[in-house]
Amino acid sequence: MHKIEHIKDSQSNHIKLTNSNTSSYAKIALNDGASLQELCINNTVIIEDLSPLQYSDMYASSILFPFANRIKDGFYTYNNQDYQLEINQEEENNAIHGLVYNKTFKILNKNASENEASIQLEYEELNRPKGFPFTYTIRLNYILNKDGLKLNVLLENTDSKAFPFTLGWHPYFISKNLYESSLEFDSNKKLILDDKLITTRVKDFKNEEPFKVKNKTLDDCFILNTNTVKFTTPSYDMEIHTSSSETFLHLFTPSRANTIAIEPMTGVSDSFNNKIGLQILEPKKTYSLDWEIKCHTK
Repeated sequence: MHKIEHIKDSQSNHIKLTNSNTSSYAKIALNDGASLQELCINNTVIIEDLSPLQYSDMYASSILFPFANRIKDGFYTYNNQDYQLEINQEEENNAIHGLVYNKTFKILNKNASENEASIQLEYEELNRPKGFPFTYTIRLNYILNKDGLKLNVLLENTDSKAFPFTLGWHPYFISKNLYESSLEFDSNKKLILDDKLITTRVKDFKNEEPFKVKNKTLDDCFILNTNTVKFTTPSYDMEIHTSSSETFLHLFTPSRANTIAIEPMTGVSDSFNNKIGLQILEPKKTYSLDWEIKCHTK
């Protein structure tokens, strides 16, 4: 029987999903945007706490909404009206990674059975935040099963006005040896970013097959032709699948060794201005997206 624990004390407020023989588990931080802070599949850890790096600096596994990546100078124009988001990346003077990464989510529903454990979490925005004066609800449904983990994101526009959005996810994966790891993804277009990581144009890209990480320093974004990315490491093989028809992939290697962010997104940096991947959610309408991690351990 799978198990669901709510671990709440002065130091943490987490949900832990565990399978029947404790070989797989997922740990979700409710106070940090309901982000997935640990994931172990068949006794192999693929996502772990990034200490000594801080969540406030790394946005590890955060849900990126209403915009993925960055908005240049936090400024955009929508429906002929100018908006100014708070700058939370001061060295770049950008707004980064949306508005829900540090919100506290509440538990809506939970279920544990022989085959899976699931938890549904929710955050309601009622206050019309600076630079994005709209109300919305975001629900996350994490499901741990024998193959890995599935995450459904359901957005609802609870406002009387339509709003723009993109959606992304920012998980960091570990490898025993990143130099010996590789990725497979179908892309022939790459975004050109300026020194503040703002999209300036799109260029043709000839992909390696496979894309070997080796000693690359990555902070790069690609336009995908398919919705599956494969990650091969010495200890496990993994696939990330997204249900979105518009799919972009951002890869980032932090200072922490043998760690890589593999970020599926529906839009790109400065999407509120360049419109790449930008969508509009009408009042009282919803938008649903699935991300699924399937892992095979060696």
